[in-house]
Amino acid sequence: MDFFVPGSGSSGKSSEKGDLSWWQLSLIGVGCTIGTGFFLGSAIGIKITGPSIVFSFILAAFGTYIVYNLLAKMTAKDPHDGSFCYYADQAYGRWAGFSCGWNYWSSNILIMGSQLTALSILSRFWFPNVPLWLFAIGYACLSIIVVLTGNKGFDKAENLFAIIKTAAIIMFIIIAFAALFGWIGGDVKHPGFPNGMGELFPEGYKGFWTSLIYAFYAYGGIEVIGLMAMRLKKKEDAPKAGIIMLLLLVIIYVISLGLAVYMAAHGDFHEKESPFVTALKDYDLAFFPHVFNAAIIIAGFSTMTASLFGVTSLLVTMAQGGDAPAFFSKKIKKMKDLPLPSLGLATIGLTASIITALLLPGKIYEYITTAAGILILFNWAFIIISAFKNLELKIWGKLLSWMGILLILLAVSGTLLEKSIRPGLYVSLLFVLLIAIAAIIMQKKGWKEGNGNC
Repeated sequence: MDFFVPGSGSSGKSSEKGDLSWWQLSLIGVGCTIGTGFFLGSAIGIKITGPSIVFSFILAAFGTYIVYNLLAKMTAKDPHDGSFCYYADQAYGRWAGFSCGWNYWSSNILIMGSQLTALSILSRFWFPNVPLWLFAIGYACLSIIVVLTGNKGFDKAENLFAIIKTAAIIMFIIIAFAALFGWIGGDVKHPGFPNGMGELFPEGYKGFWTSLIYAFYAYGGIEVIGLMAMRLKKKEDAPKAGIIMLLLLVIIYVISLGLAVYMAAHGDFHEKESPFVTALKDYDLAFFPHVFNAAIIIAGFSTMTASLFGVTSLLVTMAQGGDAPAFFSKKIKKMKDLPLPSLGLATIGLTASIITALLLPGKIYEYITTAAGILILFNWAFIIISAFKNLELKIWGKLLSWMGILLILLAVSGTLLEKSIRPGLYVSLLFVLLIAIAAIIMQKKGWKEGNGNC
């Protein structure tokens, strides 16, 4: 197995030639990004803001582009396995790299647990009598197996998942257009395009502001692509790979969501059903709910596996740099350099997260998963401010960077406006506080181990 974090010592510099073309990284990016945040989370966004969700996704795409573009430029300038936490370290010191690394690790452990719980619930659509914990164990084992296959196995799996997920969305677009042109179904009436600002923003600008967090969720995953950019044959192709990836996502997201809000009324959408299923409900397509349920399961499994792959690899690099116990940098040579301790800790964290998800009431766990998404946005903000010191940005570059910071702040602060997700912000701040305390303790000890290059 050839994990993308090689045994490079504490420096983290990779001496191996990359094996990915830019278009392959773009495809993997699509596979890592499209998940339940889009297939299910977008329904909550529509419920909160109405048809204006399309603008939320466009704004979030712009913010995502700013973050990825800066990360890609830093990768091209100074390729390093530690990616975003390494660049934070270079810009602001050990505490920054340490905080970014553990912030990312913690948030993804929570996200994996929530994804796994969602997969288990969705699977009961076909098997209502099977216990949730049994599905959870099954999906967790499958995800670990994919990670154990190493780079090549992970790439092939994510490419396949990307094709399936994209095909499902394209299928909806084709069926939706066929329905609108009267080629299928009967005389179904649709709300159509909103007439005036009242219909475009039925919940007011407050609803639009709150919906931004769900739009950003749907683009979550660029951190994994930032880590994988080290495997490009030409590191300078990282910005191009990200731009193509985001263009594909924006086109798919905007067209599909635009069709959904055109075909169904604002009040019809809810968090327990994909907006695309809601949009075609009146056409009585018996096969569609089954196909889309399968697509959502694949999407959730894909993002969960990508997160497991990312946190396993990042912890190895953090351990090599002294930002985690050295034990987690060990690899089993007889098992093709398997980073067993790192994968083991991720598995323990995932198991604890699953148990929490199955035992606690749904609302409480929604707060935790919301917090995980906000923590990811905190890392995005750190990527931007790290670029201020690591890159020689011109006036336009600085202006775009500040616009990215503003969009992230708007998305995070919007959670204060919605009671159902507000506690998630408080939970995220608690995680930040705990990581900050750990960083202070480490700094007082003098960062004795490693050189801190995450």
